[in-house]
Amino acid sequence: MAPKNVWFLAALLGLVVVFSPSVLSEGEDVKTEADGDDEIFTIGDDLIVDMADEEAPKVEEEDGVLVLTMDNFDSVVMEEDIILVEFYAPWCGHCKSLAPEYAKAAKTLKDGTPPVPLAKVDATAHPDLGSRYEVQGYPTLKVFRKGEAFDYEGPREEGGIVRYMKAQSDPNWKPPPEAVLTLTTENFDETVDNVDIILVEFYAPWCGHCKKMAPELEAAAGVLKDDTPPIQIAKVDATEEKDLGTRFGVSGYPTLFIFRKGEKFEYNGPREKRGIVDFMRKQAGDSSKLLASAKDLKNFLQEGQDDVRIVGFFKTEEEGMYKTYLNAGNDLREDYSFGHTFDHQLMNKYKVNPNSIVLFIPERFQSKFEPKKHVLTKEDATAADIQSFYSAHNIPLVGQMTKGNMQKRYKGRPLLVAYYDVDWSFDNRIATERWRQIVLAVAKDKEFKDVTFAVAQEEEFTDQMKELGLDDSGEEINIGLFDSNGRKYRMDPEDEFDEDVLRDFLKAWRKDKIKPVIKSQPVPKKQGPVIVVVGKTFDKIVLDKKKDVMIELYAPWCGHCKKLEPTYKKLAKKFKNNKNIVIAKMDATANDTPSDFSSTGFPTIYFAKADDKKNPLKFEGGDRSLETLSKFIEDNASTLKSAKAKEEL
Repeated sequence: MAPKNVWFLAALLGLVVVFSPSVLSEGEDVKTEADGDDEIFTIGDDLIVDMADEEAPKVEEEDGVLVLTMDNFDSVVMEEDIILVEFYAPWCGHCKSLAPEYAKAAKTLKDGTPPVPLAKVDATAHPDLGSRYEVQGYPTLKVFRKGEAFDYEGPREEGGIVRYMKAQSDPNWKPPPEAVLTLTTENFDETVDNVDIILVEFYAPWCGHCKKMAPELEAAAGVLKDDTPPIQIAKVDATEEKDLGTRFGVSGYPTLFIFRKGEKFEYNGPREKRGIVDFMRKQAGDSSKLLASAKDLKNFLQEGQDDVRIVGFFKTEEEGMYKTYLNAGNDLREDYSFGHTFDHQLMNKYKVNPNSIVLFIPERFQSKFEPKKHVLTKEDATAADIQSFYSAHNIPLVGQMTKGNMQKRYKGRPLLVAYYDVDWSFDNRIATERWRQIVLAVAKDKEFKDVTFAVAQEEEFTDQMKELGLDDSGEEINIGLFDSNGRKYRMDPEDEFDEDVLRDFLKAWRKDKIKPVIKSQPVPKKQGPVIVVVGKTFDKIVLDKKKDVMIELYAPWCGHCKKLEPTYKKLAKKFKNNKNIVIAKMDATANDTPSDFSSTGFPTIYFAKADDKKNPLKFEGGDRSLETLSKFIEDNASTLKSAKAKEEL
């Protein structure tokens, strides 16, 4: 019988197996036999264990830094009490700058007490390691403690790295208390009601996106708690605190809200440390700036040469409208610049009544066809009323579209854009204004009141001009038009551009006499089980009212799309005998789609029912398995329902 309390460590089929003979029955024998270079131990009649020693993966060093790979990574980081690992890319400039500092720190720390190893991973050669630790930029540094990863928050020069890692390797080191507060039903109201501002995350412990965001929130909270005044970040486990989740309408994870004295506001900011810090700092304090003098107000308006400026004129700070004005601006701090004054002389000067909100059009965009300012005097206006007022008047009749304002100001469709050398400097503003006046003369027409008009600097929008086929036109001014269906049109060059030419172009577009510009790959000569759609064939195939069509919008480089491909082919083969159901795909990076079939990620799958092409159904069923996709088609295909109804008759 084997001695008790003796442990055997074995490798069986590449797995580590641990067992104790102390649990063996009396009289059970341990037999040994040879098998090549290995020893095989048989316990009773049941267990055979390979005791051969496996050679440990080799670890090379470069300038004192351990070089880790997929083969040796786990064996190294699991053995070390603490180790610092850099994930880098060979082409990264910041990585190259860090390299000599990192190497010097490695040599210093290697000779320290206790020694602290430094290592590096080429994340481009070992992308699975980068993915495992959610590396999104280079260099990324992680501190590992017995294999558990923590973000490195220290300096990036030799002395700073050494000091940081010595502190981290101190035997008495303890992780700092969490900077993110934990809220429950018991302390939620007491906490959020008594602070000017707090960011609260509602999360689920099993949620991957929440796990990814957790270190970013913690790092941001560590910075913001030292602000003056401090800005707090908190979290709620919505799976445990279900009443809080229900109370605030939490339907997905993570969901974030900003609370101001207990009042909830949407959080639409970034989800990484630096972005969270910057965004929350902008959210702190009042949404509007006090304009205490005529000079303050004049400067405030002059600073807004490119965008509208909003000023509230109020009797006192106690006015209900003033408080509503501040609340209405809380969600819009990124969209507008707000000011306010209680100076009655300024109200007289700008000819507005007390308790008025005024939206000023920038002086350079003012025209005789529109007011220079828009005024809201409804004292019982709600925050929603005030926000609607802004939306209705936030652009001039013909303003300037820029990369910075196009998503906030020029999302409306139809949109007509005049591309030329827009330059408001003293020497060029006359020429700039001359072209704008031609556009204004058409924009004022009532028949085009549903169209948004803008001018744009052609050099800033070379991408749009290329999509329109106007990048090589050679014209001083070019016209592009974007409609509400996601189609785009261009005006062909004319001998002389004037308001009549522009007006005729718009009228022709109204009557469908102008063909849209469609980005499209060549039409495929042959088709397989999955029908390949391109921009030129989208309407013909996907919008065919006689057929139910499932269309996958993919990107050639997308890993998820490649993973879906074999399943999607099986799906097409499953329905190949049904001529009324089409399984199709389209490279959305190389072809245009209507706005109803937009994609912000890949793959995006839509189902266009034969009897309702205007409302395509977006597949959001989860696992994208053959069974799930098939059921989605069977549940929604109008042609299948029609066939079944005929059979029943």
